[in-house]
Amino acid sequence: MTTPYKGMDAALLEAEYNLRARRGSDFEDLVERWLERSATQRDSPGAKVDLAYGAGVREKLDWFSGSEPDGPALIFIHGGYWQRGDKSMYSFVTEPFVEHGVSVAVINYNLTPSVRMPQIPPQIQKAVSWVWQNAPDLGFARDKLFISGHSAGGHLTARMMATDWPSVDASLPADLVRGGIPISGLYELEPLVHTSINEGPQMDIAEARAESPCNIPPVTNAPQLVAVGGGETAEFLRQSDDYSNQYRTDERIMERFDVRKDDHFDELETLARPDSLFFEKCMQLITG
Repeated sequence: MTTPYKGMDAALLEAEYNLRARRGSDFEDLVERWLERSATQRDSPGAKVDLAYGAGVREKLDWFSGSEPDGPALIFIHGGYWQRGDKSMYSFVTEPFVEHGVSVAVINYNLTPSVRMPQIPPQIQKAVSWVWQNAPDLGFARDKLFISGHSAGGHLTARMMATDWPSVDASLPADLVRGGIPISGLYELEPLVHTSINEGPQMDIAEARAESPCNIPPVTNAPQLVAVGGGETAEFLRQSDDYSNQYRTDERIMERFDVRKDDHFDELETLARPDSLFFEKCMQLITG
């Protein structure tokens, strides 16, 4: 019997990638906790919500100022398998960064199936370009811009590290992004074609391969902290291992980091703790 992907049948792939089902009955409680924490952060004095980086309904971002005019900034891309999620749920991850002088933008983007997968990375590029171009008004040093994202956002973070910025806009520098922190990213999309996750993206194998960071090398030697929860599925651990090993060179640091024994969701709560090793690692990358 031919199996769907590298010896794994559809049932096994579903178990490896359907993380909501794996989390179980407390998932809704977790979401409610994130929403409450994020609402508090969005009401903080340094927050500016729903700034438009484009004309589209979802081309909006929330900005959380680190209050240092020459300080760094981090762009955070939410997950949700490119078909669900909203920036308003993830504001809580910005709190320790802001407290340590790092400004953070949390961005929205169009979701499948209303758009195809190839339309999403250019939209993220638009958001990143907008943040860089508006650095004087936002109040950060444009030569200290970093990018991070979780799950589907980790995939999009890798895609931004593979972006030739002058080809997007001639006014942009090649080294626009100074470092990346993909968190539990999807770097090889083909396994998802065989799961319920594909109900939104509706990818065929050709499109999945074309949109996979494992087939789109970084164009920058900017360092990356490739993080994944230590308690995640074998496939998520493999994907992070493969991505970091594939693109690590003497000139390009690709540090692999396990977030304790966290699962796919708890790792974000660990990130939002200023006393965690994960947050410390992120700050080391951002501040040098």
